[in-house]
Amino acid sequence: MEWRERMAAVWAAAEQLDDAELVRRIDEIAAEHPDEPLALFERAGARDSTGDEAGAEQLYRAALAAGLPESERAQCVIQLASTVRNLGRPEESLELLRTEFVGRASDDEYADAAVAFAALALVDLGRPVEAVSALLHALTPHLPRYHRSVPAYADALLE
Repeated sequence: MEWRERMAAVWAAAEQLDDAELVRRIDEIAAEHPDEPLALFERAGARDSTGDEAGAEQLYRAALAAGLPESERAQCVIQLASTVRNLGRPEESLELLRTEFVGRASDDEYADAAVAFAALALVDLGRPVEAVSALLHALTPHLPRYHRSVPAYADALLE
């Protein structure tokens, strides 16, 4: 079985594994390509999903520095932003998301996820109205109607 397929199989079984076993299995497969950005990213994700945010942060940063492919890079930034928020650094979380996603098309596959995690950081920063406004803007393209009124109300919240 291909490396990525084996990795995906472990993630598919994650609900049935205890934390230590999940990390062990991911690390075992990742060890086949220890310096590959995707292996670092997978190892980070395993730690993140098992509550080891400090370990995850270090590996997410290593994966980004090693040069992840674009799709995985977006995921990695979102997951790193979530991790640093959980570590009590919501401002840094928001900055990571802004740096990575400002200027991307609103229909980018990870745009809405980035807004969701930015909204969580905004709430942590005591800015819930900005969070709701951002979420309403992200939600608008998915609505069957109200493409003018919902963004207008979202903007009005900030006034």
